[in-house]
Amino acid sequence: MKSMVQIFVLMSLLLVQGCGIISTSESPVESAPRAFTVEGQASINKGAKLLARKQAFRSAIRKVSAKAGSQFSSEAILGSTKVVDEWVTDNVYHLQVLAVLSEGQVCNSPYRKKIIATGFPGVVSGQISANETQDIYSGIPREMMNILMETGHFMGTNKTHTILYSRPDMAPEIIDEMGYQDSIVVQIAQEQGAQFVLSGVIRDFEVESTEYVRGSGFFSQVKSMMRDFVARRGLAIDVYVHDGLTGALLFQHRYTDTIIGDVWIPTGYTVGSERFKATPSGHAISEIIQLASQDVAHLFTCYPFSTTVLKVENKKVYIAAGAQDKLRKGDSLVVYAVKSHANMQSNEIVGVLHIEDVQAGFSVGEMELTSDIRKIKAGDLVKSW
Repeated sequence: MKSMVQIFVLMSLLLVQGCGIISTSESPVESAPRAFTVEGQASINKGAKLLARKQAFRSAIRKVSAKAGSQFSSEAILGSTKVVDEWVTDNVYHLQVLAVLSEGQVCNSPYRKKIIATGFPGVVSGQISANETQDIYSGIPREMMNILMETGHFMGTNKTHTILYSRPDMAPEIIDEMGYQDSIVVQIAQEQGAQFVLSGVIRDFEVESTEYVRGSGFFSQVKSMMRDFVARRGLAIDVYVHDGLTGALLFQHRYTDTIIGDVWIPTGYTVGSERFKATPSGHAISEIIQLASQDVAHLFTCYPFSTTVLKVENKKVYIAAGAQDKLRKGDSLVVYAVKSHANMQSNEIVGVLHIEDVQAGFSVGEMELTSDIRKIKAGDLVKSW
């Protein structure tokens, strides 16, 4: 009986020693907010005041960015900036803005951005056994999408059975066998009208081999007896976000952890369920899902909203965004003509679209200058600024 108690104590010590958690750095002390007041200007061409106002605002954002330094992105500055005064003199639009910046600040975006979630394939086959849940590949991006949508800043589409990477070990590189066509990222985004594409790979989910036990002596014997009940499993998940218009990689991060204990996830357990979270491996994966979703939300909430032109009829311009994207009647958006030159795209600013009618999935507006409508076609880009 005494020997059994000693073994139990030793087992407990081993478990405490081996438990791993996601490594995170301590939260930095928040610095005092920094305030900047700058002025932006833009010439009014052909009476296009709305366009000049947008250009003056962009000029002001660039000036704030130059003063604030590299620690603040243009997107973070955008969400922390307010227009305090505006006027017109000598056919020049002047706009004064106040930017109050602080570390870790997240802006409240006026529009929801569309994002597509694709599957997270495993880099090494066989690391998830047939007796374990197979929901991890699609469940991780699905739960990330749910968290992003709950923020109110994103609209999600689940394409979690679509895999972007024919070679997951090479991710985020996408092997394009048809180089003269748009990348698979752009194709998927265009099909769904999405601004961003979420993807990733399960870089590691290996259970430590039970054939080899580290160490020697009494402790190794105890570990050898317990290896069928207490195992160690590595966990590494890479998360990527691509731009839906160009296919450019905008976000890349690896999240890692080590799991000790009963590391297997029974078949039938779905990612996000209470049963899944109650397992050591499911808990670690859920922690990574939460952390990665927060990182993506923090970065892309402040990004300028963008969508595309659906069609042009007479003086009306139809765009692929509506009430579900939080557009409202009276909003004004900038229109860019997308031009292709030898497999490259260039965007030429055309003018400002004034929204007059908003439906659930689309909106209708008129250009500030009616002559500009002749330069617009279906597929052209529409942005908030």
